[in-house]
Amino acid sequence: MLAAMRWSEATIHVIDFEGHPGYGVIEYGVATVRGGGITAAATRVCGPTGRIRETDSRVHGLFGSDTAGQPLFAADYDRFVEWRRTGVLAAHNKAVEHGLLKHTWAYPPFVPDWWSPGGECADWGPWVDSLRVYQTLYPNLESHSLGALIDAFHLGPQLTAAAREHCPPRRRHAHCALFDALASALLLNRLLSVPEAARATLATLLRWSGGTPPPQPGLFGD
Repeated sequence: MLAAMRWSEATIHVIDFEGHPGYGVIEYGVATVRGGGITAAATRVCGPTGRIRETDSRVHGLFGSDTAGQPLFAADYDRFVEWRRTGVLAAHNKAVEHGLLKHTWAYPPFVPDWWSPGGECADWGPWVDSLRVYQTLYPNLESHSLGALIDAFHLGPQLTAAAREHCPPRRRHAHCALFDALASALLLNRLLSVPEAARATLATLLRWSGGTPPPQPGLFGD
């Protein structure tokens, strides 16, 4: 069972999107983690499918002039399928990223089913969710927002260094896709310093993220 491996041995692609169903994903960031390190990073500004809301631009800092002439997010289907094929997808509040991903592509082709050895499924999940994981492990924190967790666990200097290494110069702050993906990745990597979490299997991390394994065939007379 692939989910029985230590989660730190798995490849996890941490994703963050800037966008809205009304105009699609206009920026993505992906930070790949394995063994406690960030092994790769990717980001791109994408063309909108509709008019970018001014209120959103004030938050993520992307305007029509930034996205004009850029290929649509839908052009990167093969890239996202490859990330899903080679690792588990992750996000901070997975519902947002999962929703925007499915808004563009309902399903990937058959990809590994991380719950079972050799199995395949046509699903973007199961997801690791750093928000749900930290809510599970630290229920008494005042806030589990990305910024609050970075501050609570003193990860600001690491995030600044990672942003300098991986992010475009103008996109090294909160609500930039790769910056936020790196923040979530650092929160996951920090769990290796927590004995209970460091020993956890991938299945445990997925359960802490709100995931449930599919029922085993043959149970209850099926």
